[in-house]
Amino acid sequence: MRYTISKVLGLALVLGVFGCSDFLDEQDPSNLQPESFYTTATHAESAIAAVYADARFVGDGAGIFSSNWQFLLAPTGTTTTETAQNSDLNNLYSLSFDDNTLHIRNWWRGVYKVIANANLVLENVPGIDMDEGQKNQILGEAKFLRAWAYFYAVRLWGDVPLITTPQSATSEDFFPSRAPQSEVYSLIVNDLLEAENAGLPWTDESGRVSQSAVKTLLAKVYLTMAGFPLNETARYADAASKAKEIIDNPGPLRLFDTYGEVHDETLNNMGEHIFSLQYNNLIGDNPMGNMFPNFQPVTYRGPSGTGSTIPQIDFYNSFDDGDLRKQNRDGWFYTSYYTNGSGELFELGKPYIFKHFNVIANGTEGVEGTAKDNLNVPIFRYAEVLLIYAEAANEVGGPTQDALDALTAIRDRAQLTTGDLGSFNQQTFREAVWTERWHELCFEMKLWFDMVRLRKVYNSTNGQFDDFIGHVNLNSDQALQEKHYLFPLPEQEIINSPNLTQNQGY
Repeated sequence: MRYTISKVLGLALVLGVFGCSDFLDEQDPSNLQPESFYTTATHAESAIAAVYADARFVGDGAGIFSSNWQFLLAPTGTTTTETAQNSDLNNLYSLSFDDNTLHIRNWWRGVYKVIANANLVLENVPGIDMDEGQKNQILGEAKFLRAWAYFYAVRLWGDVPLITTPQSATSEDFFPSRAPQSEVYSLIVNDLLEAENAGLPWTDESGRVSQSAVKTLLAKVYLTMAGFPLNETARYADAASKAKEIIDNPGPLRLFDTYGEVHDETLNNMGEHIFSLQYNNLIGDNPMGNMFPNFQPVTYRGPSGTGSTIPQIDFYNSFDDGDLRKQNRDGWFYTSYYTNGSGELFELGKPYIFKHFNVIANGTEGVEGTAKDNLNVPIFRYAEVLLIYAEAANEVGGPTQDALDALTAIRDRAQLTTGDLGSFNQQTFREAVWTERWHELCFEMKLWFDMVRLRKVYNSTNGQFDDFIGHVNLNSDQALQEKHYLFPLPEQEIINSPNLTQNQGY
C-alpha cells in the first residue's frame, strides 16, 4: 500500500488504542467512526495516547542495521559506521541521499501521521462531555505534539503541506499544495501559545507533555525563526525571554550532577529530562542499539551489535582532554567495557557512544543486565534550555552575566574552566555557545538543524566554524552543497499528489 499524505491523514484513526471495553459496546467495532468513537473521556485519553505512540516513529527501523533516528545524525559528520551494510544509511553519510532514501520516506510518513492523529483529537475532543480541565490538558498536549511534528517538517523540507483538520477523499485539500514556511511557523507558534494556557502541569513524571516542555519547544522555535531561512532576528529576544522563564522558576528541573544520570532509566522524566519519547520493555525497548560496537560483547547478549553509528574520530578528538564528557564511561563515550556487560574489563579499540547506553539493561561491573531496556529517548533536556538562553541573550545585545552563568553551568559539569564576562565579545561568546551545543547535544538529533539555521558547521580539526556550503564532512570527505539546506520530498509523494513540487537540486 502506498502511504501518501492524503491516505495517512484520511486513515489516521488508530484502532489499536481502543480498550477492551470498547468491544462490549452494542455498535459493531468494525464500523467505528470518529462520530461514534469520540463520546467519552476514555475515548479522549485513548486518542491522545495514539498520538504519543505515533511519535515513537523516530525509533522505528529503517532497513538492515539502521533506524529512523540515524537520519539526523549521519549527515552532520559527527558519526560514521563500521558496517556500511545499509545503502540508504550509507547515502546519508556520503551526502548522496535522494528522494527514494528510506529514512526520508519514513520521517515524512511518521511526521504526518502524528499530525493526522493530533488533528483528529483537536477536531473531536472539544465536543465530548467530560471534565473541562482534563479536556483542556488533552487539547494542549495535542497542540504541542502537532507543533512538534510540524517543526520537524518545516525544517526538513521547507514549504510543506499545512493540514489542520482530519482528511477524507472528499476533502477540499485531499491533494494538498505546499504552504510557505512562514505560515507553517505561524501555526506552530499559535499551537504552542495555546498549549501554554491549557492548564498543563509544570513537569510530568509520567512522560506526558508539561508546561515546561511547551515553553522549551517555543523557545527553540523562536531561536530557529531568528536564524536562516526566516531571519526574523527579533525572535532572539523572544527565545531568550521564554528560556529565562524556565531558568528563573525551574521547579524540579535541574542539570544532573553526573552524565551517568542522563542515561539512567530510574530517572526517566525527572531532573534534567523535560520531554522524552517513552519506552518500556512491555511495549518496546529503547531503540538506540545501533550505537553498540560491531560484534563486541558489551551487553548481556554477548558478541553482538551493528556499529552502524559510531563517533567520527575527529569529532571525538575535538573534545578537550579534560572534558568529562570525553572520559571513558563517565561522559558521552566509552573505550572499554565489561565482558558480556558485567565481566572482565576489556578494551574496545576505539571510542563508542555511551550517551544512550543503559547500564541497568545491559549490565555493569559485577552486575548482570536485566535485558529490559526501559530508557527513554531525550527530546528536550534542561541543558538545552541553558544553551538556548545563552545564545539568544548574546544575540540581543552581546554577552551578559546571566548568559555567561548559563554557559558556565554547562561547562562546570564538564569540569572545564570558563573566562569571566570581560574575556568575551559578542562573536567569541557566540562561538563558545555554538561549540558547547556541538559537544553537549551531540547524538541527540539536534546538530543538523543547528547547521541549517546558522549556515555554519563546527570544524572538528581546528575548532572553528566553517560556512555550511563547502564544509567537508570528514566521515565521507564530501562537501555540503546549497541543496542540502533541505531534504527532498519522497518521490512517491510527488507521484501520488499532483500539487506537490520537489525541492531544488533533487
